[in-house]
Amino acid sequence: MSLFPVFRKKNSGEIARNRLKLLLVADKADCSPEIMQMIKDDMVRVVSRYMDIDSDRIEIQMKKLKQPDCERFTPVLYANIPIRDVPEKGIY
Repeated sequence: MSLFPVFRKKNSGEIARNRLKLLLVADKADCSPEIMQMIKDDMVRVVSRYMDIDSDRIEIQMKKLKQPDCERFTPVLYANIPIRDVPEKGIY
């Protein structure tokens, strides 16, 4: 096991699982998997500026929630971003 999990190689099964998850989220969101990957990459880049995160374990989901004041459903993006450490001044 590597001391630096960021540098460990992913096996093909893990890569396929991640691609399938992204494809399913993209299908629910009515957008392409490429767009969902770009959103995920942007979230990693921005959040990483302020804290140390486990970018390999990030999960994103798209759901449609019913608005309480009408019959409309609104898409909502959920992100599960595992945090390793939150430095006092951020990472720059």
